[in-house]
Amino acid sequence: MTQVRLGEAVPDFTLPSTGDKTFQLSALKGKRVLLYFYPKDNTPGCTLEGQNFRDNIDFFNEHNTVIFGISRDSLRMHENFKTKQAFPFDLLSDADEEACQLFDVIKLKKLYGKEHLGIVRSTFLIDENGVHQHEWRNVKVKDHLDEVKQAILDL
Repeated sequence: MTQVRLGEAVPDFTLPSTGDKTFQLSALKGKRVLLYFYPKDNTPGCTLEGQNFRDNIDFFNEHNTVIFGISRDSLRMHENFKTKQAFPFDLLSDADEEACQLFDVIKLKKLYGKEHLGIVRSTFLIDENGVHQHEWRNVKVKDHLDEVKQAILDL
């Protein structure tokens, strides 16, 4: 499968979305798209990351940027997480790892001394024409929001 590259158009893909919808990247032409991949719903880092985006939704709206969180969790788990955190954006379920492979975010990780394949927290900014403009890999939640906002301002 082709993987995304900076400065190139992102191949179209679809994923099931909260709100009983289907996400399709090509349907968002004319908007900036921020995709953030995270390991698991209802975990401390993933919750804080989503809350940071939620609490700054006005900034994203003012800059024509729509946000989508992506993990391998089920839509049912996503619906509960979204409701509990009052996220004003949809969460996408990538149980088949289609988008994870496209964006190359599945890596070997260690947890409590055991190795497993999992999502490495990563964010991707796609411009109004569907071109991959910026990426952050191995994201540390603490300063991430400011980095993302600056990249949007620089576009």
